[in-house]
Amino acid sequence: MKRKILLTGVTGYIGKRLLPVLVEQGHIVYCLVRDKDRFVVNENLKEQVQVFEADLHDKRSLQQLPSDFSVAFYLVHSMTTSRNDFYEQEADAATKFIEFTDTTECEQIIYLGGMTSSAPLSQHLASRAHVAELLAKGKAALTSLGAAIIVGSGSASFEIIRDLAEKLPVMIAPRWLKTRCQPLAIRDAISFLTGVVGRADCYNEHFDIGGPDVLTYKEMLLTYAKARGLRRYILTVPVLTPRLSAYWLNLVTATPYRLAATLVNSMTTEVVTNDRRLQKMLPVEPIGYEEAIRRAFDKIEQNIVLSSWKDSLASGMEQSKISHYTEVPSFGCFKDEKSIPVKGDAEAVADRFFAIGGKTGWYYGGLLWKIRGLMDSAIGGVGLRRGRTNPTRLQPGDALDFWRVIVASRAQRRLLLFAEMKVPGEAWLEFKIVEEDSQTFFRQTATFRPRGISGRLYWYSMWLMHIFIFRGMARNIVKQSLS
Repeated sequence: MKRKILLTGVTGYIGKRLLPVLVEQGHIVYCLVRDKDRFVVNENLKEQVQVFEADLHDKRSLQQLPSDFSVAFYLVHSMTTSRNDFYEQEADAATKFIEFTDTTECEQIIYLGGMTSSAPLSQHLASRAHVAELLAKGKAALTSLGAAIIVGSGSASFEIIRDLAEKLPVMIAPRWLKTRCQPLAIRDAISFLTGVVGRADCYNEHFDIGGPDVLTYKEMLLTYAKARGLRRYILTVPVLTPRLSAYWLNLVTATPYRLAATLVNSMTTEVVTNDRRLQKMLPVEPIGYEEAIRRAFDKIEQNIVLSSWKDSLASGMEQSKISHYTEVPSFGCFKDEKSIPVKGDAEAVADRFFAIGGKTGWYYGGLLWKIRGLMDSAIGGVGLRRGRTNPTRLQPGDALDFWRVIVASRAQRRLLLFAEMKVPGEAWLEFKIVEEDSQTFFRQTATFRPRGISGRLYWYSMWLMHIFIFRGMARNIVKQSLS
């Protein structure tokens, strides 16, 4: 049966995967986003997708949404937020969402949370359980699904395991690696989520969903290594506190410290279930962990990773819209501009700067960029390790090493990045093709708006390095476009 469905969290890891499946099933989907500029609807989905901008913490903005939907997916979580009060923030959003859906035609709310059968719960899992309790108070029937870790290309759990296993032949690891969990492949999570849509026998029910394998985190690392043909040795020690464990993850993987701290806090809790009720009700036979790893790498090798946890906004932009950063300021700023005539194909130059970052690198001073990334990671920043979700395609909102994509327009031949590394100010890096006096130029502009004296001292301390890096980068982008 085709339905009208409200989808929240559509810019997140699960939401991006769920949307095309709902459309394929024939549903009309209303996508609720806080910032339209961060969400690009694929052309093949546009006929069945409508996008609405609202903030779950702003009751008035929710009143502008349509009310003629029968099912709502609640996929809003705050694991990566920089705020310490995420428990209260998640509760506030859920409360306002229920107040809104109570005024609509909504019959069912579908919520993906965590497994909560073990005790005591971490703050993260306790927040998920509290959100489910709040959603259950609404007029619409709640179908709550609880999962352990989701394994798929771009998922936080998979990428952390991948980083650890690929980088460290020998690991001296925290004792929480002995904690058991029940990983679930992303394809099966999506199947469970779509399978409960409109099912009356799933109304006002909570189901735990897990894969067929129950493994410790250590076994998951070793299984990954085996699947990749790597020999790895892991020694667990009891001396690493949760805080030290979070710093360890932040140092070795691309995980920001706050997210690492939240994950470590949850990894001390066993998340295993014997609940097979939903699996018996739906035609879903979950695949094992090793098969989930293989399928994840199939997607990575084909460059068709649909979503990544790394695209969640870093702390500096959480409360803002991308449009706030679109216009690069001029006053009170330091600028470094390089303009080079383009003698070859301008589109080839655009191809080069649209491929920047990730495995491609930054075209000049690779070691210096790595050192800058390590310095950023050392003080709790995101560093260079996030890479990019797709090696050739960019869209607004994507993470790109320690930058955030603000504008990515092939039609305008313009790429604008905003810095998410820790700096005493705000920084933009812009690449574009311009036409002046019947001549085509490649223009690269670095802009820094300092915050106080520390911001000015930072710019002056980096000035000499910027001269060489930015000049070399601009020259090599044009030079490599000719090859």
